Amino acid sequence: MTKVGAALVVAVVVAAILGPMLAPFDPSTQLLALRLEGPTSLHWFGLDELGRDIFARVLAGARISLLVGIVVVGVSATVGTCVGAIAGYFGGRVDEAISRVIDILMAFPGLLLAIALVAMLGPSLVNVLLALSLIGWVGYARLVRGQVLRAREFEYVLAARALGAPTSRILLQHIIPTALPAVTVQSTLGMGGAILSEAALSFLGLGVQAPTPSWGTMLNYGKAHLLDAPHLTIFPGLAIAILVLGFNFLGDGLRDMLDPVTSRIRP
Repeated sequence: MTKVGAALVVAVVVAAILGPMLAPFDPSTQLLALRLEGPTSLHWFGLDELGRDIFARVLAGARISLLVGIVVVGVSATVGTCVGAIAGYFGGRVDEAISRVIDILMAFPGLLLAIALVAMLGPSLVNVLLALSLIGWVGYARLVRGQVLRAREFEYVLAARALGAPTSRILLQHIIPTALPAVTVQSTLGMGGAILSEAALSFLGLGVQAPTPSWGTMLNYGKAHLLDAPHLTIFPGLAIAILVLGFNFLGDGLRDMLDPVTSRIRP
């Protein structure tokens, strides 16, 4: 399943990069006389309500989804790793304050917080990235904090501390690297979550705005034609499912490789 997940992710990434060369039509070109036409040999995925080629728009939407996943996971993992490492290493009041902030943020559904933030900031791709990043670091911080609490008691960390090594060196060279395998797995699984969140926000009209292609926006427009033109929702929905499933398979495989003991006893 790891190979299947990697193949799905690589296929979508390649399709997104080569989208302009693979797409037979521009995603913004309108053929109003053929609107809502089903899949044909010329238009593989059919046309939408404005006569735009759905295949070209799905390829363009892949770039948006991957951009959101990479930016959100990158920012969240970096901030969460730094905050979690500080909380776990220093402990005491610092750990207590950071832990209470994490508990408060985790008490609310992440998607609802993202909807509230985007509603206040205004619908746009930049605001979606900002909102998802502001709530995405919490899970990484809690994960890294637990890893650091365990790693700070290792003998080589105690020895480095006894020799007078600066805190920054201990954290960067001795403690944080022990948490990177767990962060890598969490990041891979988090890519799927970020892509789903962006699609949900765009479906609600709070994400990427027209005419920029987005899988969530395409689903929103296609819901009015579920009976007479189901291809408007089938192909964007399949694209979301394939990419998220690929990242989930890849994340599960990485977890098995990076933590073989846990994977053997996992039910």
